[in-house]
Amino acid sequence: MRTRPANTENTANTEKVDPGLLDAALDRAILPGYSRFGLWVRRRAQPADSAEPAAMRGRTAVVTGANSGIGKECASALARRGATVVLAVRNRARGEQARADIVAACPEADVRVALCDVSDRDSVLACAEKLNDELARVDVLIHNAGALPSEREENAQGHELALATHVLGPLLLTDRLMPALTSAPAPRVIFVSSGGMYAQPLVVDDPEYRHGRYRGATAYSRTKRMQVALTPLIAEHYAPQGLSDVHSMHPGWVNTPGIAASLPGFHRLTGPLLRSPAEGADTAVWLATTSTTLPPGRFWHDRKVRPEHYLRRTRYTADEVERLWRYCGTTVGIAVD
Repeated sequence: MRTRPANTENTANTEKVDPGLLDAALDRAILPGYSRFGLWVRRRAQPADSAEPAAMRGRTAVVTGANSGIGKECASALARRGATVVLAVRNRARGEQARADIVAACPEADVRVALCDVSDRDSVLACAEKLNDELARVDVLIHNAGALPSEREENAQGHELALATHVLGPLLLTDRLMPALTSAPAPRVIFVSSGGMYAQPLVVDDPEYRHGRYRGATAYSRTKRMQVALTPLIAEHYAPQGLSDVHSMHPGWVNTPGIAASLPGFHRLTGPLLRSPAEGADTAVWLATTSTTLPPGRFWHDRKVRPEHYLRRTRYTADEVERLWRYCGTTVGIAVD
């Protein structure tokens, strides 16, 4: 059993990082903080961006779910900075179209497409094997692929789809890409989470959502909460192998095809306030490119560490996080002892 707390209290974050009264008010108010307005206000005080064309030259990035929305914008931004970028997508045709769009905007970009259905174990294993063979190193791995099922679905291995997409698949892909990741001098792994996780507790006794009335938005938010809770343990687990730079972030409310399709009412009501995909990708891109030494295992929004809890009912213990880590690790075949 680990003796170090798994970053379960928001007091640890807020003691070290004071976002300022206005910034904190925006965060707690949710609507202004997660909207375009929040990003506009915060940009004045944000850390510098590594936007130079050569900032990522010689580095390689893998982005899942990169055929549209935030993932595509992450890939495009990294390609513009000189990185070799792999679009890990489950639909090759859409991936090739995304590649063509990025290269059209940046003809010098080195952009490749790899098939990877993050929700499916066999697809993840095949993708990892291919990338380890073809790439000398992976400097950045961005877990962006998402799923918001309208009803409960299971993948080919019998796991609930949101859990498989947001937690099990990313854990497995990270683990199997360790040869390429540890070949990079300072690898980073970034989970694109969601502010929706603030409304959900850590469900340890029913991670597969087998009990109670199934709601896709709840499944989505629960598994995004799991991403944030597990981030410190992932960083700790792989640190001895050379990977401790593991982070989670949330992009705010973003106008993406997935949101429009899955939450049409929300999209209709908040449309003018939603961030663009590029604005939503901003923190993930900054985490991937900054030369700043970052504290590992933290949760970020608008380039700052954020509290992991605002509601008392969402708090969890280190033991609960450990139990979830053991379940997920054992499920995908990671030795978590």
